[in-house]
Amino acid sequence: MSVRQVALGLGMLGVFAMSAAAQQTTSDSKITRPERRELRRDKREIHQDRREIRSDRRELRRDVKEGDKAEVRRDKRELRQDHRELRQDRREARRDVKEAKKP
Repeated sequence: MSVRQVALGLGMLGVFAMSAAAQQTTSDSKITRPERRELRRDKREIHQDRREIRSDRRELRRDVKEGDKAEVRRDKRELRQDHRELRQDRREARRDVKEAKKP
């Protein structure tokens, strides 16, 4: 057996040991099914908020191009509201992750 083979064997053994240690979790730190559903729901809401922001930006650009000042004001209001909702959903998602990870 060469030194190279021994080193390779020890390296693989280390990888397996780290893999096994990473997979071991206590039952206290497991995320429950309802918590997982809540996290997915939060993620969907964030994606929906981003879609709305993209849509409102498109409308705003179109209205600016057409020179419709009333529509520009309305689009800017909607865009601000969408950004507020996005921030709120992100805060909620962070809070839910924190709660789910609590032991």
